Formats: sequence, C-alpha cells, structure tokens
Amino acid sequence: MTMTQIQVAKNKKRTKEMKIVAREEGVEPEKLRKRVTEGSVVIPANKRHKNLKPIGIGKGLRVKVNANIGASPIRGALKTELEKLKAATEAGADTVMDLSMTRNIDETRREIIKNCRLPLGTVPIYQALIEAGTLTALGIENYLDVFEKQAKDGIDFATIHAGVTKRAFPLLKKRVMKCVSRGGSFMLSWMKEHQRENFLYENFERILEIARQYDITLSLGDGLRPGCLADATDAAQIQELKILGKLAQKAREMGVQVMIEGPGHIPLQGIEKNVQLEKRYCGNAPFYVLGPLPTDIAAGYDHIACAIGGALAGWKGADFLCYMTPKEHIGLPDTEDVREGVVVTKIAAHIADIAKGNKEAILRNYKMAVAREKVNWQEMAKYAIDRKKFSEIRNKECEKNPELKKAKFCSMCGPFCVFNRKTSY
Repeated sequence: MTMTQIQVAKNKKRTKEMKIVAREEGVEPEKLRKRVTEGSVVIPANKRHKNLKPIGIGKGLRVKVNANIGASPIRGALKTELEKLKAATEAGADTVMDLSMTRNIDETRREIIKNCRLPLGTVPIYQALIEAGTLTALGIENYLDVFEKQAKDGIDFATIHAGVTKRAFPLLKKRVMKCVSRGGSFMLSWMKEHQRENFLYENFERILEIARQYDITLSLGDGLRPGCLADATDAAQIQELKILGKLAQKAREMGVQVMIEGPGHIPLQGIEKNVQLEKRYCGNAPFYVLGPLPTDIAAGYDHIACAIGGALAGWKGADFLCYMTPKEHIGLPDTEDVREGVVVTKIAAHIADIAKGNKEAILRNYKMAVAREKVNWQEMAKYAIDRKKFSEIRNKECEKNPELKKAKFCSMCGPFCVFNRKTSY
C-alpha cells in the first residue's frame, strides 16, 4: 500500500474521533480528514483506551495544553498521581503524560488510564531502563516489550528519543549544558558505553509497527533540546531536528501519526525562527513545544515565563504547549502546582488562539467584556479561564464586605465604579 492508501485506511477507523474533533473545533470534517492524511493534524487515540475524549492537535485547530504528572524515584504515590490527574483535568488540560519512574510503574499507569478521559502519553524509555536495571542491560528487545505493554494498556501517544545519534557527540562539546533531556541523556550514555548507534534510531521501523497496530501517535522527542539560552538553536539541536523530519516522513509512510517535540530554553526573539524551522524540516508536522522558556532565571516562576514563551510560540505556529509548574528545575510538583501550571499555560494557549483569529476565543472575550460592563458576576465566572479562582476571590471579598453580594461594584472602586451609571459615564 502507498502512504496515501494507508492513511486513508487508518482515517476510516478514526471516523468517530474525527467527527467529535471537527464538531468541537468548528472545522469541516473533510478539511480535518485532509489535514490528518497529510500529517499536519494528529488525533491521538489508542483503540484500547476506553471512554476517551478525542482531541485534535495541529493546523487550524486550537492550541492544546499538556500536563505532566508521575511519581519520581524519590517521592510519589498512586493516590497523589490520581489527585494530580483530577486537578489537571478540572483545570482544562487537553492531554496528560505519565512520567513515572517507580517500581510500580505498571500499576500507576493502568490506574491513570482507567481514570483518564484525556489522551495519555508516556516515555517508554523510562520503564525500559527501570526493568533492565542498568544502562548496560538496556536494549531494543526490552524496549519493544515495554512499548507494546504500554500500548496494550491504552496509551495514546509516546515520546520516542530516536533522533539522538552518534553524530551528536562532537556537536555537544561547545554546549554549556550538554543534555537536559532525561531520555536523551539515557541514549547518549548508552551509545557511549556500547560504542554503537542509538537502538531506537536503528530499529525505528519496529517501533512504528507497534504504533501502527494500536494507533499510537509518536511524539518524536528532542533529546538535544537546549537547557539554557546560551545553547539555543545550536548545531546539535538543528541536526537532531533534521533527523526527526526524516523519521516523521518514515512514520507517515507506514501510516503512523507523528508530531515533533520542540526546544525548551529559547530567547523570545528566537521562538518564531524555531517554529519555522520545525515546519520546514518536518513537513508541517504538529509542533509540541516544551515551554519554551525565554529566560533561565525564573526559578519558582517558570510557569509564568513558560506562558510568555508559549503564547508567542502558539501565535507563530506551534500547536501543542507542554506546561511547566512553579516547581520546574526545583522539585516534583504537587497537586496545586499541577493545577496552577495548567491554568497559566491555558492562558498562553488562549492568547495565541486570539492572535491566530480563532473565532471562538475572540467571542469568549467579547462575552466577558459584556458581562463586566453589566457587572454580572455569574457571567464573568462563566467565561473566566480559572473559574475556581475567580469564585474563590469573589467569595472572600463578599465575606469581608457583605454589602458587595448584591452590589454592582467590587471593593476596588466601590460606588465610584466606572460601570455605576449614577457616578460614571
């Protein structure tokens, strides 16, 4: 079968998901189908993930937001991860990734999938290393065993670090921070120890076979993403991006949906260029950006810096934003960190949607403006991105000042509110 024939056959299986996405996005079904066929849109939906609410990522669609959860080898419990999943879902995340690296990783993932209506992603190399025990013992066979196990469980997309090759070593010498990707560093260490090429790169077609069987979308990981502004858009990053473009083409030829992961730390003036490079080298595949972070010194506030970079990236063509939390670069986020990270990244995605002319996003702002002009608190809460926080602040203000409950003003201006027609225009 040709690439087009495979894609058309796969698209027929996705008819139900496509109809839902087309309706949600306000896009003509045939136009959406064409974009999926050409690879500019993906719909991560494993046929074994029950009760899934499908979403589309890519050209002409709303900018989506991913929330990372998962227990670390130092701290984490299944109950906590399920609480994080609930917080991320309620805050408006479009997808979730389980990045757990614990001994009970299978139990954790299965419980998360059981309780998750959103598309769920993983990074199979994490579990492959845990099960292998050491980098020395890690190899393609145990990796494929893990990938297929996760596929059977129902994961919808997976990060694959197949673009980190032996060609990267001389290019990393000039870097301040050689490699900040966990999966990327695993593969670099493995190649150095074994003096062999990346087994994910060499066996990419075997990975594609499993992905095609279960209809898993591949998220080609940027294992050489810059970890600081000094390393942004350097030779190592661009060289990997070109390899990812070729791997993306191979995935499409085998009927596998694919998106590309993008840089972490990029100065504001370099974000548009990075989006353009991804689209050029990767055949307009959906771009999944990790931030991007336009500064290195926002520790404790990286979620805010991430939102600034994410809004610009989304406006300039990025399709999918991976959130950050206040704990980025510091520690494992808790439930409230997850909620806050999702909210600020949703704000970034919404700002990008407005800039791109999304009618629904623009209309929502108009309706908020009308509600504010009428001082209609219920309507304002309806259109706020973080309705929970809006209501909490409003209720606290009313507790301090009971007269505000029925008043057409807040505690800032009181009766001299600009919307009070007795005292203002």
